Amino acid sequence: MSQAPVRVSPLIKFGRWSLLLVGIAYGAAHQSRLSSKEEKVREIEAQQKVVRDAKLAEEKKRSAEAEARALAELSKPTPKH
Repeated sequence: MSQAPVRVSPLIKFGRWSLLLVGIAYGAAHQSRLSSKEEKVREIEAQQKVVRDAKLAEEKKRSAEAEARALAELSKPTPKH
């Protein structure tokens, strides 16, 4: 005993479709805006990465030199009294 489907008002149908299309348009605009912001952030991060990598390389070089000096100091024979 299934009932016949209820007839939905054309105004309600129009409202549903209108809100769906407005939501899709809003989502597309919002995504576009967020994508452009993210692109700018990625460009800035790429520029900072070059500087950060150079600093890390310099730090690593200094650390290796300090370690080599420390090993040289440790490997020197100590004078016996």
